[in-house]
Amino acid sequence: MEQPNLKYIQKLSSGDAAFELKLISVLKKEFPLEIEQFKRSIESDKLEEAAEIVHKLKHKFSILGLDKGYQLAVDYENNLKNNNKSLTLEFNKVLMNISNYLNEL
Repeated sequence: MEQPNLKYIQKLSSGDAAFELKLISVLKKEFPLEIEQFKRSIESDKLEEAAEIVHKLKHKFSILGLDKGYQLAVDYENNLKNNNKSLTLEFNKVLMNISNYLNEL
């Protein structure tokens, strides 16, 4: 499985450690909240709402260097808009992977 990393954040910060920490802090704060919103939407079968949350999450995938994860999120978002939850398990694995990574930072 593709592993999250901070390469994009480091490139974006141009060595500004304070900026890196602030961006990481935002990710660590927002990510768990968005996961909870996503899970509630899926459990309630509110797939359009879930697609909107996936749209937000996919940008975090990109920031964390997950090119395959980003593409999965694009596909999943489109599927959800068409009432198709078939990629939920795979998407949840990526969410767990990112959660574990952020918890270790």
